[in-house]
Amino acid sequence: MALQELWKNKLRTFLSLFGITIGIFCIIGVLATVNSLERNIQNEVRSLGTNTIYVDKWDYSSGGGPDYPWWKFVNRPVPKQSEVKFIKERTRSAKYVAFRIKVTGQVDYKGNVLSNVNMYGISEDFNKIQPIELTNGRYMSAAEFDRGSNAVVIGFDVAEKLFGTAGIAMGKEVSAKGKKIRIIGVIKKQGKQMIGGWDFDQSMVLPYQFARSMMNEQKADPLIMVQGQDNISSKALKDELVGTIRAIHKLTPTKEDDFALNDINDFSDTISSLFAGVNLGGWAIAALSLIVGMFGVANIMFVTVRERTSQIGLKKAVGAKRRVILAEFLLESAFLCIIGGLIGLTLVFGLTQILSKALSFPVFISTGYMALAIIICIVVGILAGFIPALQAAKMDPVEAIRSK
Repeated sequence: MALQELWKNKLRTFLSLFGITIGIFCIIGVLATVNSLERNIQNEVRSLGTNTIYVDKWDYSSGGGPDYPWWKFVNRPVPKQSEVKFIKERTRSAKYVAFRIKVTGQVDYKGNVLSNVNMYGISEDFNKIQPIELTNGRYMSAAEFDRGSNAVVIGFDVAEKLFGTAGIAMGKEVSAKGKKIRIIGVIKKQGKQMIGGWDFDQSMVLPYQFARSMMNEQKADPLIMVQGQDNISSKALKDELVGTIRAIHKLTPTKEDDFALNDINDFSDTISSLFAGVNLGGWAIAALSLIVGMFGVANIMFVTVRERTSQIGLKKAVGAKRRVILAEFLLESAFLCIIGGLIGLTLVFGLTQILSKALSFPVFISTGYMALAIIICIVVGILAGFIPALQAAKMDPVEAIRSK
């Protein structure tokens, strides 16, 4: 009967559930988009190394802009490759320690010049902290790291732009910074990254001993990466590293640190707190839409009760209990909201398809959010229909039958 009444008054039904549709579209649309965006950024952050500390002269958490105290960091000493050995020996909570230098320059292959290529010089432990997946060829061997071989693995975009097809890059020689370099592997395509990261697609990765002959180590943005043991928290690792590096730098107890320990986990926590605020804003916007929709549903339920007063009286006269009448109208109200919610979810699905094509990461609706949408619809339906349903349940059967 509830379905028949809704179908009989199509326009009125549509106008009633439109507010619910918009409310569900807002809340699930915002939650799905923000959740997908957060997951993508968190994956990029985790790609920088899990349980990893970046030892640098710069404090990454200080951010940038006019309030950034650059004067505090600019005169600090840069990390040195020689410090890696001491950190390994003196930091028991460290599992892997890697050194990295970086410059940006041109790569040439038979006159085909590619600019703005990131050239990373790395030590052997780098791949254990920051795994590099290859789509063709192989990674550098321990012997190639030790002797400073001119072997290199290059990014997918670099390979395609230089050779047309990434698969034919192996064995080719390219020139960079006046050096001949032999390609032994191509890094798997990663796609565009939102927070920068390593940007391996537009990079080439070289053994440190060879890379130092191509660049000035002191001016090549050097940093040390330290990954903790599996059973050690990043906080414990950070605390031990403070003592280790202070000893390496020979700092007296009265001197402040002349280095920064940047914890990847801190970035992840900051991102989570930021997106929590965005989600809260989404809930606030959606709540307004749902409240408007709830009043619309309540209004239509009052009209429905008035139109079916004589039917209600007849049902009560033949023995229908109050709870039966109450349940009938609550069910109708909830069902109305569920229909509106399903339409809203359909619109959100369309939105995810559009955003997934427009953005560089997939946007999706999780099963949990679908269930949340249905639960919200049921709750809103019960709240919107309770007073009209209670009014119907309390009607006097004789007066209800006589009404027109």
